[in-house]
Amino acid sequence: MDSELADVAAVKGINQALTTTSTPTFGGITGIEGGNFTIGSAGDNDALIITSGGKVVTDGVTGTADGTTSCLQFASGDDWKITSVRSGTGSRGHINFQQNSGDSIGGITTNGSSTSYGTSSDYRLKENVDYTWDATTRLKQLKPCRFNFIADASNTLVDGFLAHEVQTVVPEAITGTHNEVDDDGNAVMQNIDQSKLAPILVKTVLELEARITVLEGA
Repeated sequence: MDSELADVAAVKGINQALTTTSTPTFGGITGIEGGNFTIGSAGDNDALIITSGGKVVTDGVTGTADGTTSCLQFASGDDWKITSVRSGTGSRGHINFQQNSGDSIGGITTNGSSTSYGTSSDYRLKENVDYTWDATTRLKQLKPCRFNFIADASNTLVDGFLAHEVQTVVPEAITGTHNEVDDDGNAVMQNIDQSKLAPILVKTVLELEARITVLEGA
């Protein structure tokens, strides 16, 4: 019974925090003007703010990503769905991807004017390094094409590849299995990371340059 009463009291406190225009505090939830409520202390960079407009803001002191020095905002409506804000012009981390061991394997960073999408590439993570493989032969197996996406009502043509055709040449660029379906028979679509094609392109250019140099010296 005591636990049920505590639950009822908690709900009443949250409802009060959501609907009040004053500044009550209940169990660490502080109501703020306009129907917003804060988990933590209002005006504190460590607060979690849920606004009356349906935004969720972490580390924000104003309930919005605008004008803050650092925050992560989730929004609805026509706003950007996820907004990450970091101040300064130096390298600033926004999203870090890591193994459950805690080792970082990539991330998204900004420097005040541009965005970098990085994946782990330190030489200390690699072995069996080989610079002598044949890129030109593999490149010639790729089949760039033009197409439109079925979901695009405008039928706008774009340049790209068919995932399963790339998978036989550069398998690390593709996720998923050709013609895969789930237990209900629904298609499980393949994805492509076209950045994984960059090494084979660069290596082919180097091989072509070497051939041109030999021909020019003949």
